[in-house]
Amino acid sequence: MRSMIPDYLDGALSDVGADDSGATAAYIPELAAADPDRLGAVFATIDGRVYGAGDIDVEFTIQSISKPFAYALALSDRGFEPVLAKVGVEPSGEAFNEISLEDGTGRPLNPMINAGAMTTHALTGPEGADPARRVERVIDGLSAFAGRRLRVDEATCTSEMQHAHRNLAIAHMLRSHEIFTEDPRGVVEGYLRQCSVLVTARDLAMMAATLANRGVNPLSGRRVVGERVVRQVLSVMATCGMYDAAGDWATQVGIPAKSGVAGGIIGALPGQIGIATFSPRLDMHGNSVRGVSLFERFSSDMGLHVMEVPPAARTVVRSHSVRGSAQDAVRVLRLQGGIRFAGAERFVREVMDSPPTEPRVVVDVSAVYSIDDVSRRMLLELVRRLTLDGRDVYLVDPEVIVPDPDPGEGGRLTVVGTVEEVAVRVDGRGVPSARPEVDA
Repeated sequence: MRSMIPDYLDGALSDVGADDSGATAAYIPELAAADPDRLGAVFATIDGRVYGAGDIDVEFTIQSISKPFAYALALSDRGFEPVLAKVGVEPSGEAFNEISLEDGTGRPLNPMINAGAMTTHALTGPEGADPARRVERVIDGLSAFAGRRLRVDEATCTSEMQHAHRNLAIAHMLRSHEIFTEDPRGVVEGYLRQCSVLVTARDLAMMAATLANRGVNPLSGRRVVGERVVRQVLSVMATCGMYDAAGDWATQVGIPAKSGVAGGIIGALPGQIGIATFSPRLDMHGNSVRGVSLFERFSSDMGLHVMEVPPAARTVVRSHSVRGSAQDAVRVLRLQGGIRFAGAERFVREVMDSPPTEPRVVVDVSAVYSIDDVSRRMLLELVRRLTLDGRDVYLVDPEVIVPDPDPGEGGRLTVVGTVEEVAVRVDGRGVPSARPEVDA
């Protein structure tokens, strides 16, 4: 049976295909010569499934879509403080090639404009790395995001360098403010090699899916960057990724995104999907005309806007029951779903509003598929307080959903594989648990 998703993508491409407005990037000859009728779209899930339609395996240069990934590499290589000292995170409200430097400091406003992207490029790799080593680090990093080895299009790189007068001027301005202290030409050459890496829409969707998957490539399983880095990158993409159209994009589409003047656009929806489109005709902002239309449709049709408020979830407490009687009674609290702060707060509130009087309490998370750190800590603090109130507390966690189940000072928790094991323990027959008892 054929999935309906490729059919949906085919229909979306058909609907936007007749729009021939916009034009290819005229200021770079290699880009100006691109086939304006190319069109493709790809969805990549965080478990590695790829759906596509149209020209999804046609190579084109990554251009400015490289910016968030190079920013991620710089944050990973140098740390947050050194990078933020050189590049801000404020939207510029200006075109991608404006100077946009802070008054007084000369710091670029954000890493998505050219001034910030060149500075970010200079911050990739170890401190003191020469230009060639930096470029190698960037290509290796972009390849890790894509899940395959990428290469530079030398013809495009040469063409861009021959017309790099504005970027060179910006780089010299940055050098005058000591944002970087090396030869500006070497930085610009390296940055343009970064922009000239060849990709396909399929590659870009997987790169976006790696961001959506907390920095882990869905195909290779390799962690490319840490979760804190991903949060920073997606935040800047959401506010700055579409340049002077960022406000319209945030309200109409609502997916952290980045565009490139070769016609690509990526979007990364955390925990869900990576999306890429390819169509070379650009609008006045330098964004793909048909790509923007496709993203607007995807967001509307599929409810992908990050500010789309879902219906209130059912309580995380699946059931609340008592087994046995008198001194053998066991209170069983079965939880379900994905637990974040709001769900954990409801669970804690329910226990506090109706505190267990039974000598034993079982918290069963076998139907829980995820729990974030704050919810884990809330659950363990609840265990600690129940212990201090004289209760024996058991955690049914066969899939190790709750890592490091230490309830802290005065707390005690026994981890078992099933609720039935608790009854066996109560009977005194002592069946070994899947994980050890945790005392503090």
